Amino acid sequence: MANKTDHTFSEEQVFRIIEMAWEDRTPFEAIAQQFQLNEADVIKLMRACMKANSFKMWRKRVTGRISKHAALRSHEINRAYCPTQYKHK
Repeated sequence: MANKTDHTFSEEQVFRIIEMAWEDRTPFEAIAQQFQLNEADVIKLMRACMKANSFKMWRKRVTGRISKHAALRSHEINRAYCPTQYKHK
């Protein structure tokens, strides 16, 4: 699967990285902490793993989005996802 220097990601990890990148409230710093990928690495992975139109739509969506950068977010937001997002049913 996708790799960064000496890191190789399983298909499940790649899907999780893509999912985190699409989530509005998950900052790039959370992806970096969990997978050691900076924003540029995430962009490269997204470009390689997505169809061109999907990638363009994602880039348009995240470009300039304050919630995707921890340093730009309100200090009151200290979580990466909505409290109801991962509730067990």
